[in-house]
Amino acid sequence: MKALSLYELNSLVREAIEMSLDRPFWVEAEISDLNESHGHCYMDLIQKEERANTPVARASAKCWRNTWAVLKPFFIKSTGQVPHAGMKMLLQVHADFHENYGFSWIVTDIDPTYSIGDMMQKRRRIIEQLKKEGVFTLNKELPLPLFAQRIAVISSNTAAGYGDFQNQLLSNERHLTFTTTLFPAIMQGEQVTESIIAALNSIMLHESEYDCVVIIRGGGATSDLSGFDSLELAENVANFPLPIITGIGHDRDESVIDMISHTRVKTPTAAAVFLIDHLSEVAERIDHAAQRLTHIVTQQMKDEKHRIDMAAQRLNGTVRQLMREQQHRITRLQEHIPAVCMLTITRQKSHLDLLQMRIPVTLKQRIQKEQHLLQLTDARLKLLDPELPLKRGYSITLHQGKPIKNIHLLQAGEQIETRVEQGTITSVVTGTQNKHPK
Repeated sequence: MKALSLYELNSLVREAIEMSLDRPFWVEAEISDLNESHGHCYMDLIQKEERANTPVARASAKCWRNTWAVLKPFFIKSTGQVPHAGMKMLLQVHADFHENYGFSWIVTDIDPTYSIGDMMQKRRRIIEQLKKEGVFTLNKELPLPLFAQRIAVISSNTAAGYGDFQNQLLSNERHLTFTTTLFPAIMQGEQVTESIIAALNSIMLHESEYDCVVIIRGGGATSDLSGFDSLELAENVANFPLPIITGIGHDRDESVIDMISHTRVKTPTAAAVFLIDHLSEVAERIDHAAQRLTHIVTQQMKDEKHRIDMAAQRLNGTVRQLMREQQHRITRLQEHIPAVCMLTITRQKSHLDLLQMRIPVTLKQRIQKEQHLLQLTDARLKLLDPELPLKRGYSITLHQGKPIKNIHLLQAGEQIETRVEQGTITSVVTGTQNKHPK
């Protein structure tokens, strides 16, 4: 029999593929790797088991430059996402086999509605998990301090949005004072989640020094919002002990951390306006209270003056003289009372500020105490860990998931399991024998 050359064999394969796979196919797959070169897109496709992370199928796919130049912008506009590793997509492909380069699927179309559905399902699963953990509304339930002036800012230090936020705070019309501390973070790309969590951890070390946290992004592509839909980041935001205000910079798209943060605004500038308005409202309440108190005291003094005047008309000259003296004294008091009231209000405000500064310290000490108790309890529980005897060479035999204490409860033919440190041994009972020590 004459042997075929490799080229001849591959030519037969190409002809067979062209004859049997002569039409395009729609395929659901997850991208495990994606690279662009000279305008072409090269993908590694993968399918995993539904209940595990084990791949059951792999394939290579290519999208040529002319096609990719059309499909990529349309996909980004439709989904708000850049195609990336880990994304599930619905691709139209046709088979291609080259004698020199082997087999590959050629991508000719992408259905963005499939990926939108997958992203919505992912977001819905994160929200359901947060609600299941009971933390979905935790940050929203935190009270925003009346005097929220010490702001921890998480943003890129070169972002235009951060500059807009700073300028808005500094140039407020009421000349309210704010102090901000920037905790730099990467706000787009694959490192968003890790970077923002690191910034939150840094703020946690100085929690008592801040009244709230502002996460701002400003600008950037809508496609870069995927990093804000991470379960790990959402759990950190939900459980954070300070109110978190988000101004990521997109009105149409609401990320998961927008949903669970204390307050969500559209842009970094809107975040600054929110803080200014909040503090202005507090200042107006104080001013209104001072004016109301002054009005009440003034009105009461007028009423008393009128009563004295009426009484003076009914009394004799001596009493009238005495009343005139008292009236004069009251007038002097009336002149001093507004100033005294304002002084009292100022002192009480200072006292409230002092109390506000002490509360975080007291809470922190209480939390540290409770954390210490939890650590002690955890250490005790570890001593009771049933895995410890196994690590020392002992084993435990189970029947229907329960430890065996009496062999007479077993019947021949029943299955039992013996657990050791490195695994489980399954056995079948053939008989029982009870030996008593002499």
